[in-house]
Amino acid sequence: MRLAIITDDYLPLSRLVHAKMLHELALQLIIDGHEPVIITPGLPDQSTRLVKDLVDGVAVWRFRNGQTRGVKKITRALNETLLSFNAWMAIHKEVKGSFFDGVIYYSPSIFFGWLVKKIKKTSKCKSYLVLRDLFPQWAIDAKLIKQGSLIEKYFRFFETLNYTAADTIGLMSPKNLELFNEAHEHRFHTHVLFNWSDTVRPKLSPEKLNLRQSLGLEGKVIFFYGGNIGHAQDMANLMKLAVSLKESKKIHFLFIGQGDEVGLVKGYIKHESLINTTFLPSVSQEEFKHILRQVDVGLFSLAYTHQAHNFPGKLLGYMVESIPILGSVNPGNDLLDVISRASAGKVFVNGENDSLRKAAVELACSGELRKRLGGNANGLLHDSFSVESAASVIVESLV
Repeated sequence: MRLAIITDDYLPLSRLVHAKMLHELALQLIIDGHEPVIITPGLPDQSTRLVKDLVDGVAVWRFRNGQTRGVKKITRALNETLLSFNAWMAIHKEVKGSFFDGVIYYSPSIFFGWLVKKIKKTSKCKSYLVLRDLFPQWAIDAKLIKQGSLIEKYFRFFETLNYTAADTIGLMSPKNLELFNEAHEHRFHTHVLFNWSDTVRPKLSPEKLNLRQSLGLEGKVIFFYGGNIGHAQDMANLMKLAVSLKESKKIHFLFIGQGDEVGLVKGYIKHESLINTTFLPSVSQEEFKHILRQVDVGLFSLAYTHQAHNFPGKLLGYMVESIPILGSVNPGNDLLDVISRASAGKVFVNGENDSLRKAAVELACSGELRKRLGGNANGLLHDSFSVESAASVIVESLV
């Protein structure tokens, strides 16, 4: 099957987890005998509407579009709104007739629904939505968007368009599935599709970066957070953990990423004089893999106010490298049970600060505990989060 994979970001320039996930999915689809074509925004100033290239043998079509990251919120909203239009203008001459046998699209963004409908109408095929983020609901929960406001109605329109374009919607957890179906009165065909990863530990070239040497962290236990640093993650939660352990000579916190709360992280480091914490901007996927191989504990955080039950993609990178997991979730999130049952780490409800701190100390003091929980995390990856399983489920839904 020739399958369109639509995403708002892709390799090699992207440093986001979902770009890596979708690349691994595309590679698996090729192994399975399919022909994936990635459709993704290119550069705002590229000379032609459409640029075609290959990434590890995967066909990538990059359409000209304004930036959707690292810009003001109103600029981002406008440029995301134009994603479908700009994509269709770039590819419509390429997809005449029944060009595609199926469409796979990833959300966020919520603005690809119109494009998916155009491709489905032209190719007479089915579509599959990989739904990871219930926007704008999480932004309303976090009080970033006022319920009943014009901006909420604007986003809700495109959210609905996004869902109605899908023949099947894959949610990332059983509780997310339940929440979604209740909110939408079971109008859509849905099931659980966990996040996924290539379960094979990547082969790396000789170390490009000796993290401990370059940052002066010899003898430290490194607690690492890598990925989006935004409101949904409630970075203050992790920064409070760093503050509570500032007197420890054994623990060091390393944050790498980008997002709306980078200023908050830097502010904590400055105002609390956190010599136990380092922040670095985003790095390439290759550098990120090298860093993962040198850290000791993988951190994550989800805002208490979330109603959705996210499974952060960054956890997959931790699992691949057998890194024990430490983090906080919103109440009722089944990720707590998944990690706890597998003994893959320590997870608490956001706000259980004493328990989080105690678990961090336990992990820092016991290399044996870190090794055991990390091994269990890798086992959980193989059991539930393989890219082979995800590819099979998606393709079956498109037949």
